[in-house]
Amino acid sequence: MTDNKDESKQPPADEAAKAADSGANADAPVEAPLRSVHTTNFPQLLQHFNASLLVTTYQAGKLVIVRADGDVINTHFRNFKKPMGMAIDGNRLAIGTSQEIWEFRNVPAVAPRLEPKGRVDGCFMPRSGHMTGDIQIHEMCYEGDDLWFINTAFSCLCTHDSEHSFVPRWRPPFVTELAPGDRCHLNGLGVVGNKPKWLTALGKTNTTGGWRENKKDGGILMDLDSNEIVLEGLSMPHSPRWYQDKLWLMESGNGTFGYVDLDTCKYEPIVELPGFTRGLEFCGNLAFIGLSQVRESAVFSGIPITTRLKEEERTCGVWVVDIRNGQVVAFLKFEDAVQEIFAVSVLRGIRYPDLINHDAELTGSAFVLPDEALKDVPDRLLRNEVASASPAGATDSATDAGESESKS
Repeated sequence: MTDNKDESKQPPADEAAKAADSGANADAPVEAPLRSVHTTNFPQLLQHFNASLLVTTYQAGKLVIVRADGDVINTHFRNFKKPMGMAIDGNRLAIGTSQEIWEFRNVPAVAPRLEPKGRVDGCFMPRSGHMTGDIQIHEMCYEGDDLWFINTAFSCLCTHDSEHSFVPRWRPPFVTELAPGDRCHLNGLGVVGNKPKWLTALGKTNTTGGWRENKKDGGILMDLDSNEIVLEGLSMPHSPRWYQDKLWLMESGNGTFGYVDLDTCKYEPIVELPGFTRGLEFCGNLAFIGLSQVRESAVFSGIPITTRLKEEERTCGVWVVDIRNGQVVAFLKFEDAVQEIFAVSVLRGIRYPDLINHDAELTGSAFVLPDEALKDVPDRLLRNEVASASPAGATDSATDAGESESKS
């Protein structure tokens, strides 16, 4: 089975009804099939929001492009080495991997040439790769021209520039040195008004790997502006998000999703899910939540979810929850090869995207130029090889190249 083959199928009726009611080695070869099942309404939700999903799984070494194909979900896989955090801003996309940050731009002009013809409506093409070294990169965000990211190895929040591996901008006040060692497992980054604001860590610790000793309930939430800890006693918190004037959060060790009451400084879970909750995005009144199966290991042993659920009861996928009442409304569940998810992002306004990262023929023959330069390009090339850097109005100029994808 090829890496990019779509193996989506519908779940048994009783499984769908039940849903309505309610750190592995990335370099290891993936031998199990890339299969998934989903509730019948999952494609309808994406179509309703005119959107698709991007999901990273560092354990399987894949970026999963989740898109509706009629009444089924098409899961399209792209290979990366340990993909983790993502940042999306308009037509910009950044993906953090084991030692690099890859940046892409959406070039819709290329999309009509890709398979299935006439279906692809967005194509992210590589624009730069930046070597960070092994910093255990976690969540990321764009703020204007700046790309911010969590540097977990050095326990700090950084920005990216072209000259340095990373530029440290902030670290927790209890971390006394800028050194590798993952002292507190800084991981989550929440923004307010496009500026970094909220951060999560798995411990208030200042020794190499010190957070592991009390991972069950040593997690913290910090306010970047005040440089203070807002909430302690959390079980492996992840994915702080500011949405609809409320701070949402995952208490991953319990497998819950909820919000933080900033008046009482208390975490209020609204739903308990069958997996390690990590990765969060919103559309309307719905939250798209990543779940990881988490097998027994030094990292995940001793946390509440491994006591609450047996290993075979834990699952991996994307669950959709109504934030008004905590009800599960849909799910996409991965089977076999994909067992852990890190990030979930929504691509708004793009229903059937693709991303090119290893197609040398396409990247070598598709040229994107500034609009002012196009006046000097012959018409025959505008039709076939050269595209505008501006997505609007560039739909008729792209190279004729693509790759095939099977459909369910």
